[in-house]
Amino acid sequence: MTRSFALVRAHITFRQRSLRLAWSIVWLFLYRPSPRTFHAWRRWLLRIFGAQIGTGAVPYAAARIWAPWNLTMAANSCLSDGVDCYCVAPITIGAHATVSQYSYLCSASHDYRDPTMPLVIAPIVIGAEAWVAADVFVGPGVAIGEGAVVGARSTVTQDVDPWTVVAGSPPLVRGRRPRFTRPLAPDR
Repeated sequence: MTRSFALVRAHITFRQRSLRLAWSIVWLFLYRPSPRTFHAWRRWLLRIFGAQIGTGAVPYAAARIWAPWNLTMAANSCLSDGVDCYCVAPITIGAHATVSQYSYLCSASHDYRDPTMPLVIAPIVIGAEAWVAADVFVGPGVAIGEGAVVGARSTVTQDVDPWTVVAGSPPLVRGRRPRFTRPLAPDR
């Protein structure tokens, strides 16, 4: 898989900064202290701030989401406890995909070649049925293919092919994940 996105300079507007402040207050007082099972409540809060959240998506209370308006979670996807979703650029999580605890989805960096080190951004896409295991770093512009598995503590800075199992820093291909057909089940 080739790199899907190029890094582009970001410009954070006053409106975005104001929304970030409002979201930070809502996250601190309404989102974060919500009981573990209140996924519907957290989906509602995220939607108010512009997130596109599918039916049955599971955003845990201890998941930090930087800018909900840049987050898309498809049906039955999961952002687990301790995930840092730094969505300066759009982050998309496909249906039935899971991002496990303490992972870091980082859609921004700095251009070290420029002495002013401007912020640069690129979207992250995690395909349907993919699993990003615990404590994984996913960098800007990365696409993790449908059904792919990224092993715990990996650092992903390049795309991962669909239905591939990778692990390490840099991640090496460890095998293939068998394709499966998910039986139809009622949404949560």
